[in-house]
Amino acid sequence: MPEYRIEGAWSLPVKGPTIAPVDPELVEAFREVSSATASAKLHQMGITRTFIEGPRPTKSGRHVVGRAVTLQFMPMREDIYSDAGVTQEYVERATALWAVLDFIEPGDVLVAQAYGSLRSGVVGEMLAHHLHNRGGVGLVVDGGIRDSGRLAEIDLPIWANGATPHYASQGTLLPWGYHVPVAVGGALVLPGDLIVADDDGAVVVPIAKAWEVVESSRTHEAWEDFSRAKLAQGGALRRYYPLDDVGLAEYEAWERDGRPPVGDA
Repeated sequence: MPEYRIEGAWSLPVKGPTIAPVDPELVEAFREVSSATASAKLHQMGITRTFIEGPRPTKSGRHVVGRAVTLQFMPMREDIYSDAGVTQEYVERATALWAVLDFIEPGDVLVAQAYGSLRSGVVGEMLAHHLHNRGGVGLVVDGGIRDSGRLAEIDLPIWANGATPHYASQGTLLPWGYHVPVAVGGALVLPGDLIVADDDGAVVVPIAKAWEVVESSRTHEAWEDFSRAKLAQGGALRRYYPLDDVGLAEYEAWERDGRPPVGDA
């Protein structure tokens, strides 16, 4: 495969180290963990800026868990690249945007730093197809996407700030680096972190904390199931959300009994 680069004041694209694989059992364990629970558990651990603010799901009802593969945009500067217009879109094949897609593996989530700008369409129909065909399970970008109508026809969950008619480098940004740390929606995402995304938004889970989050989340999700059922039956809010001592005792008995239907507990 030929290597495409932009040479000048700075050689592009910038490439970080190879990303370590994620344990498939860890990914599977997160299937039952919502973004809200992951965020809450990390907050309790003292990691408070995990919500990727801005990107919203383009389709509801999706839940994605995957390894973060990162893409960094930087502000356009004329001494780096200034051939706007006629050839600019073609030059993108030599940028980090094309390069990062060659490293997508099944189960990956592409996470792109775009400063909340809708002047750049980070991914459109063609690149989204390629991302999906390589096994990518999602895209999270704090910026714009283009070809939004056609993207809706691709089975690729996307979280983005909105749609734009622009291609990636048509605005004020240039795809710069990949496999590097990125600041996305106010959160730091490191290559190889875990992304959990659903209708509430996208959350980054530091890979070193991921199993701890799973263990804590299992208990949390279980007592919320119990509380949800009790509240649906007219139970007292202050007793069942969060559980007071009496509610906790009822929940523990429910667990010991094998989680029968709550009306029978």
